[in-house]
Amino acid sequence: MVRKHVVYFATGNMGKFAEVVEMLRGYPITVERIDAKGKEIQSDSIEEIAEESATSAASRANLSVFVEDTGLFIDNLQGFPGPYAAYIHTTIGLQGILALMKDAPNRAAYFRSAVVFASPSHRAIVFIGDAHGRIATSIRGSGGFGYDPIFEPNEGGGRTFGEMSLSEKNQFSHRAKAVKKFAEWYIAQMGSKA
Repeated sequence: MVRKHVVYFATGNMGKFAEVVEMLRGYPITVERIDAKGKEIQSDSIEEIAEESATSAASRANLSVFVEDTGLFIDNLQGFPGPYAAYIHTTIGLQGILALMKDAPNRAAYFRSAVVFASPSHRAIVFIGDAHGRIATSIRGSGGFGYDPIFEPNEGGGRTFGEMSLSEKNQFSHRAKAVKKFAEWYIAQMGSKA
């Protein structure tokens, strides 16, 4: 029997938690959720935001934890909303983004996910995943959360993340790419300590 390693995911977002649990299903890792996510600093870098959040959460919980932060970068809007994606989603929402993109000839965009692992006694380690695609012209699909119903990944055959099942989305999402990098590193670290 393969020994499972427990890793703590500091998040209050149950959608993210469900995705990460599914992503790590094939790894010898058990994910536990804790509500100890640290403060989010203001920065133009999602890596910097996630690193500060993970370091703060690890210190507060006195555990090794990981956090995940995502930004949506839209070419036609000079990278807006970027790391402010969560705030923009709660203020102007999907309709607001579509209104800003009305008649935009360039609809290219990408998601960037930063997964950061930190512990009270060690420096934080950052894992990055990107998903390139475009902003749809309308809201499509009821799956996922956040911007999923308006983001068409390049590999999605014209469908939005919101039109995909969780397992389909996890094949090429930004979060899946970053989480898988983290998982492989984490297993290698735990294997060297066995």
